[in-house]
Amino acid sequence: MSKSKTLVATATLLLIGGCNDGGDAPAPAAPPPAPAPPAATPPSTNAVILEWNRILTENQGAGSLFSFRQYAMLHVAMFDAVNSATKLYRPYRLDVTIATAGTEEAAAAQAAHDVMVALFPAATASFDTALSARLATLPQPSASQGVEIGKQTAAAVLQWRANDGAAGPDPAYLPPGLPGLWRPASAGQVASGGRMLTMMPFALLSATQYLPAPPPALDSTEYADNFNQVRDIGRADSTVRTAEQTQFSRMIAGINYRPGPFALWNSVARGLAESRNLSLTETARLFALLNVSMHDGLQTSHASKYVYNLWRPISAIANAADDANPATAADATWTPLLPTPPYPSHSSNVACIGTSAARVLARALGSDQIAFNTTWTWTGAAGAGTDVTRPYARLSQLADEAGMSRVDGGIHFEFELHASEAACTKVADYVFDNTMRPR
Repeated sequence: MSKSKTLVATATLLLIGGCNDGGDAPAPAAPPPAPAPPAATPPSTNAVILEWNRILTENQGAGSLFSFRQYAMLHVAMFDAVNSATKLYRPYRLDVTIATAGTEEAAAAQAAHDVMVALFPAATASFDTALSARLATLPQPSASQGVEIGKQTAAAVLQWRANDGAAGPDPAYLPPGLPGLWRPASAGQVASGGRMLTMMPFALLSATQYLPAPPPALDSTEYADNFNQVRDIGRADSTVRTAEQTQFSRMIAGINYRPGPFALWNSVARGLAESRNLSLTETARLFALLNVSMHDGLQTSHASKYVYNLWRPISAIANAADDANPATAADATWTPLLPTPPYPSHSSNVACIGTSAARVLARALGSDQIAFNTTWTWTGAAGAGTDVTRPYARLSQLADEAGMSRVDGGIHFEFELHASEAACTKVADYVFDNTMRPR
């Protein structure tokens, strides 16, 4: 099939799309200063929040599209348990009125335990052990009262999310084989995660409340520029991608490294909570804000994939003869550095996750200009690789680099990053401005 104008008649949303980024997206607006936290009761250790966050990470393994649902459930329950005692913020789901100061650590531990048992029942014995060890360090009778508070907040969260649409199966999905529309990247590949389009968010009103801007038309200059960029830098045998870019793309994808993409920002947040000596209440709120924002950010970008149905670079490059764009050229032998995910391309999940995380952390901590280090642990064959620690000067730097790694890895176009960044900045701001506000 030639690149004739007759292709334009096969009008799809892609061919009349209107993303006008035209290159670099404008930098996101600086987050407003975080309000001073309310006057607090004497702080207690935040270790209980970090402990159960690690326990969830370990039980998730590599994680999945629904990992942030589990993180958000865990941390909303723990926040409400702690906040029922400290009364510093508005509750997320439940305010247990009988709670008193001194019960918050036991309440958080019990809430976490009960959510984890519901999510991973096969590991109940290990969760029982962790809970018993924590409660043994706490004085009675406050620990006993805290247990009852934790049970109530966990039950409220579990009941709320029991029928939220996260349970499968995904609806059948296979668009027609038109230029620009998604198609399986390999024989037998089936699109996954389509149910996110109708699943109940944690904070947003719907999965499309902040729908990312559409991709550019296939016959546009912008599309051709992004096509040629990913064709050159994202191919498996690229001569323009650096060794550092190759390694970082694999690290962000979780290929032979941990943390993977679903645990990365929780690892960052643990380090920040520890280095800043945040109180128990502030730590509980920080992790709830983070994981609700990442959940609704990921849901926003993933739902948009099933709105726009854009093909992946591997399909676009193999079938470029059909895209009505004289500035693109087909290459049926082209393969990307990273495995192509089993769902449409636009917009980028990793860019939305990172933007949501960086933005809400900046709002909660008062600045994007926070220096930190992140370490990826080598999990591949012994002697074939080493741990990698990278320094960052600001939170959004990691988000930006993680997003760009998907272009370097050959599985996204750069215009998708900009669409995700704009949408998920709004997602994070909505979560911060509308949940867990000071009383």
